[in-house]
Parts: sequence; structure tokens; C-alpha cells
Amino acid sequence: MERPPNLAAAIEAAAEALIGVLDSAASRHNVSVSPTQLRVLSLIMSHPDANVNRLAELLDVVPSSASRLCDRLEAVGLVRRVADPRDRREVRLIPTAAAETLLRELKERRHQAVQAVLDRMPSRTQHELLLALAAFGQAAALAAGPVDADSAARTA
Repeated sequence: MERPPNLAAAIEAAAEALIGVLDSAASRHNVSVSPTQLRVLSLIMSHPDANVNRLAELLDVVPSSASRLCDRLEAVGLVRRVADPRDRREVRLIPTAAAETLLRELKERRHQAVQAVLDRMPSRTQHELLLALAAFGQAAALAAGPVDADSAARTA
């Protein structure tokens, strides 16, 4: 099967459009944290035993940068630092209830924004898009080889 000449460019454009829809959903509703801070919160939520060093690894930054990000999140009440009960020398990063609410609401707003775009597409095209995205995801997974939870979290 021959590939259309501008398929990669069309996918890049669609990805940019999707990012625009997702970003717009966040900015329209006065999200009080930056995209980087949202990413940090998502990582902390998906890695409940994370400390600053682990977070730095996940973000691919130096620990002092991760610590400063956590300082800002702690200052606005979205993260707490708690001594690990198994080893009090370790400090765990715990999302607060406010962080959980923020991420849940943002996810819902983003879902609604994407659904609004999909609703402007014909049903047949939506179905074709679903099949194409599933195939793309499978091909990407094959190209990447075995995926561990940490590398998947880096894209969060």
C-alpha cells in the first residue's frame, strides 16, 4: 500500500490541532498552574511512592529543578512532602485533594473539548479515525519495543 506523500505532515498538523484544543480547554477555565506543573502533578499521581529524585528522573531534569517545581506546587497547596514510614530519611511527594480535583476537572474539560471537535465530524469519519489511531498506537508500540511504566509516564 502506497503512503500518501504528506501523511506525516498531516499527522503533525493534527497533533498540533489536538494540543491547541487541549490547551484551550485548560486556559478557558482558569487553570492556576502551568503545563509543566500539570505534568508534574500527573507524574506524582501515577507514581505514588515518588520522591524528588525519582521525579527528577521521570522529568529528565536535575533534582534541584524537580525540587523547585515541588516547592511551587506545595506553596499553592497541591503537593505535600511526607516522611516515608518505612525510611524516615526518604520524603514522598503526595498530591493533595485539591490536586486530585484539579486533574479530574481538567481531564473532564479536555474530554469535553475533544468531544466537541469530534461532534463536528461525520460518524463514519469518527470511526475511521478511531481505527487509524488504534493502528497508529499499535505500530508505535511495536517500534518502541517493550514499554515500561516509567517511559510511558515521561510522555504524560
